[in-house]
This record gives sequence, C-alpha cells and structure tokens, in this order.
Amino acid sequence: MAAMKRSALVDLFWKVHPKIYRFSGGRLLGHMVGMEVLLLTTRGRRSGKERSTCLTSFRDGEAAVVIGSFLGEARDPGWVHNLRAHPEATLQSGSEVRRVRAREAEGAERVRLWARLLEIQPDYREYEGRTSRQIPVVVLEPR
Repeated sequence: MAAMKRSALVDLFWKVHPKIYRFSGGRLLGHMVGMEVLLLTTRGRRSGKERSTCLTSFRDGEAAVVIGSFLGEARDPGWVHNLRAHPEATLQSGSEVRRVRAREAEGAERVRLWARLLEIQPDYREYEGRTSRQIPVVVLEPR
C-alpha cells in the first residue's frame, strides 16, 4: 500500500474522525494501517481551547507513542506545537480516558522508537523522505 498524501478528502477525514471515535468509544476507526488509534486532546498554544485529534500509535511500556509525520508535510502538525507549549494532555484509548504528559523522544530513544515504528508501519519511511524536518516522535506518559 502506498503512503497517503494530504488532500481535501484526508483533511475532511481528519475533521470527522475524532467525532466518530469519541461517539463510538473507539470501536469505529480505532485501528488503522496496523496501528491502534487514540484520541489526543491538547490545549491550543495560542487559543487555549481544547483540540482533539485522532492519531495512530503504538505502546512502549506504559506510554503511548505518536508520530508527528503530518504525512510528510514541511511543517509539524498543530498538535505537536500545542504539546510543546502545554505538555499536559488527555488521551482516550477505546473507552479508557487518562491524563498524560508529553515529551519528544531524543537520541537513542528516538532511534529505537523510530525503528519500531518502521517495523509496524513502513509507510513512515516515505513520509520521512518527503520532508527535510526531523519528524517528532512523541511519548505520552501516564500522569
């Protein structure tokens, strides 16, 4: 399967996916491309308003790991900027809701997590090739 590209249809899906996920408690669209989907709610870095986004993820011990690939766009997604400003967030996995604290993986940890991601979903290699930025690997640790 070819890696996805951003389009009007993808943008529309990104808008409705959180509503479907929340409504169904993650039963609908709770797994995609071989990965678990979670609903991450952050606080807007400028507005202070809550923003929810569905993200594919994988587990690393007690933490969830999410990737700021933005399908290889030239900039980081808004949720990454929000977490940099306000690392406290809420994560919904299925019907379970918990508070988390976000941090970006660096060094050997980032290399290890990125390698694990590519084993699970090789499309991220293509997203990495589409951009000159280093794609953020974000660890969401339970609070």
